[in-house]
Amino acid sequence: MSRDPDFLRHLQDELSDGRAWLDRSIVLAYAAAAGLCVVLFTLMTHTAFEWFEWLHGAAPWAVLVWTPLVTAFVVWATRRFVPGAAGSGIPQVMAALDPALPADSRPRFVSLKLTAGKMLLGATALLGGLSAGREGPSVQVAAGVMHNARHWLRPGSAMNERALLVAGGAAGMAAAFNAPLAGIVFAIEELSKRLEARNNGLIIAAIVLAGLVGTSVFGNLTYFGAISVPSLSWGSLLPGLLVAVLCGVLGGLFARLLAASMAGMPDRLSALRRRAPIRFAALCGLAVAVLGLASGGATFGGGEQQVRHMLAGDSDVSHLYVLLKFMATWITSWSGVPGGIFAPSLSIGAGVGHDVAQLVAGHNLSALAPSLIAIGMASFLAATTQAPLTSFIIVMEMIDGRPMVLSLMASAMLASLISRMISRPLYGTLAEMMLRQATARPRSAPPPATDGH
Repeated sequence: MSRDPDFLRHLQDELSDGRAWLDRSIVLAYAAAAGLCVVLFTLMTHTAFEWFEWLHGAAPWAVLVWTPLVTAFVVWATRRFVPGAAGSGIPQVMAALDPALPADSRPRFVSLKLTAGKMLLGATALLGGLSAGREGPSVQVAAGVMHNARHWLRPGSAMNERALLVAGGAAGMAAAFNAPLAGIVFAIEELSKRLEARNNGLIIAAIVLAGLVGTSVFGNLTYFGAISVPSLSWGSLLPGLLVAVLCGVLGGLFARLLAASMAGMPDRLSALRRRAPIRFAALCGLAVAVLGLASGGATFGGGEQQVRHMLAGDSDVSHLYVLLKFMATWITSWSGVPGGIFAPSLSIGAGVGHDVAQLVAGHNLSALAPSLIAIGMASFLAATTQAPLTSFIIVMEMIDGRPMVLSLMASAMLASLISRMISRPLYGTLAEMMLRQATARPRSAPPPATDGH
């Protein structure tokens, strides 16, 4: 028969293992440092975009020169100094976690150098007004910090390199969105697929600690505030279903377009991107500037302000916002700058929900607008990433939307299912491209200039 655990003996064993406690302290210290890096990155991106907004307000047409120049500089600096920092960073972390990648090749995708480059160049991209987010890049930023902890841990420690990368990537997600639960689910759904029993407690502690660092700086506030959820009825089912289906189709097309663009299509623009990437980046910057001017500035940046206005009911974005933001985000990603698609995806989904709400306003359903916008955010993000659990939890924590748990979950699942009929998982596809490039090159060759979004 099995005996009950001997509490005193286990307690004595735990307290006597000083090296294990030192390892745990090192991991938690690095988790706090990762959270601080994400906080600093957040402040840098906010400041950079505020400066861009000042320029756009003072001289709107100047962006036709400024944005192409900044885009070309960011792509040049990325390719020259930190090629592994291009894109959002989530595919890089997934590639670093792949067992097929040799251990000495991991610094191609996660390192302190890439963390610093990601922060500087990611903020510079927003200084140019590009349609990029900081949330995806925060995953690579934090993972690079946590990965460095391996130098201080004892051989055979429970927190091996894989566990450190999972903890770091998820900690970056938690700190970026002020959503610890989303970070934990992201670790399971996207990064590790499972947590090992021997270190899952320490991984979760690291994720929560990084999230607390962000909360201590920015306050315990939800990302987009709290929305008022009306009593749902059968009359609201059709608008919500319409939003989820539209977002599923658009998100699937968006993911497929991004993957095809990164792989290289048989067209003149893709040929120009391969032959003259800096010139191509300048053209992309010009296109983003033109789209921004056509939208009255609404498509510049990640789109957080537009989402807040939509949720508050005082948005004046045009019905072309979804199309223009879709194009601006795709072109920004195609250019090869360090920048993510989480925030732009949320804003595109919010635009879909806003448009459907405007469509049904005549049927006295305008009170449903915040709910439809939230459903659109969760649905488009789920369709783009094909990570429905992470997507609906992120949105739930960002809007304090616990009353909408079931509707957000159902819409994210439906949109993700529709997207899977159109496109392969975006991040997994990009990670596979990076792995093929990394393993096909000689070990002595410089890191490949991959684009991960």
